[in-house]
This record gives sequence, C-alpha cells and structure tokens, in this order.
Amino acid sequence: MTSPETQNGSRELEGKRALVTGGTRGIGAAVVQRLLDAGAQVAATARTLPEDPPAGATYFAGDVSSEEGARAIAANAVEALGGVDIIVNNAGASRTYPGGSLTISDAEWVDSLDVNLLSAVRLNAALVPAMVERGTGGAIVNLSSTAALAKPGPLLHYGSAKAALIAYGAGLAKELGPAGIRVNTVTPGNVTTSGGNEVRQILADEFGVAVEAINSGNPLGRIGQPDELAEVIAFLVSDRASFITGANLVADGGETA
Repeated sequence: MTSPETQNGSRELEGKRALVTGGTRGIGAAVVQRLLDAGAQVAATARTLPEDPPAGATYFAGDVSSEEGARAIAANAVEALGGVDIIVNNAGASRTYPGGSLTISDAEWVDSLDVNLLSAVRLNAALVPAMVERGTGGAIVNLSSTAALAKPGPLLHYGSAKAALIAYGAGLAKELGPAGIRVNTVTPGNVTTSGGNEVRQILADEFGVAVEAINSGNPLGRIGQPDELAEVIAFLVSDRASFITGANLVADGGETA
C-alpha cells in the first residue's frame, strides 16, 4: 500500500529512470521537470539542446526520425541512466497546409510518419526488450494529439500519424501487459507551446478569424498549459496508475467532447 506522501505525488518516482524525447521545450520540458520533482533520474533528448536546462537532468542531442537516430538515443539513455524504466515519447512535429490534404506531398507524409509514429515504434523497440528481461515492469506514455480525432485537412498527415500512434499504443499494451509494462497514450488538445502557437496563428490567418477564437474554442474557454499535461503524464507513469494500461487519455479542455 502506498504512503500518503507517495499518493500526494512527492518523490514517488524515486529510483526510476526516465527518458523523455522532445524534452527541451513545451510539454516535453514540463515533463522533464515534473519527473525530476518526483525523484526520477531523467535523460532528455531533442534535435537542439536547451541553453539553460533544469538542473538534474541529462541532455543529449538526437533525432528520432530515423532508425539509426532512435538506436543512438536509446544507447545514450542507457549509458546515462544505467537502464530505462519509463519512456515518454513526446517528440513530434508538423507543417501546416492551409490548402488541404491534397497539397501535402508524398515526402511530407513519409516525414510525418517517421517523426510522429515511427519514432516511438523504433525507440520502444530499442529499449523495451531490456525492460522485459529485467522483469521489474515499466511504463510507456506516447503523446498523440486531438488532430488524430478531428483529422483537419491542413494537418491530415499529422493527424493520421497520431491516430496510428493511438492504435499502436493500445496493441503494445496488450503485448507487454504480461511483463508488467504499462503503455498508455495521452492526447492533448490545444496547448501553449511555440509549435502549437505557430500552427494556430497560420490557421487563423488563412481562414480570417482571430486566433483568440481558436484559443477559446472549448468548454473551459482556454487552451492548456504544458504543466497540466506533465501532471497527467506523471500520474500515468506512477504507481497511482498501476491498473491503467492501453488507455488513451484525452486532455483537451473538452474540445472534442
């Protein structure tokens, strides 16, 4: 039985080793800090390293969009931490095509699949066998997007890749459940990040609406903050969520309700 201190989230991840991709800004940076605060050892990776990273985490540059890059990230994480118990597949990116899905090139579709789906598939494949062999369980969280549910034309390549990520997470959860490794998906809606802000502004300009209309377009009347998503992820990788696997937790302020 967990102690009240653990239930309240204080140092509940002590002794756990976590890898966060896309961990230098936005949701990823918030997740890194939240896991550090919970006592985990954290390694984070992104294409560009932060100038002033939070104390306590290990950072290294990496590119999740290729098999070679994913393997290098996995090797660096194991070297830095001695092993990995928690994987947060947060890396993702997209370019917006206001002209609709028929203007998205084949190369752009392939790139979106590499970055938004196969990055998680490859990294998990590189790290999970050792987790299974250790026999002590583990937790994986893959970050999707409500673009996977709404599938807007200007972001159809991105939404399709993120929809596949949801399906992948559910299937992987069934496969890894007997090993005590839980796999869940978090699907954020509009969140205040540099990338998200840029996409919303492009769409607002294209369709002649105020960006504030997009930012208030859900029952809570605002967009989310990275810390709010980090809290969801910290819960899912903790023992507080010990009976949750194969889930897709939508955190979007009711946008897709």
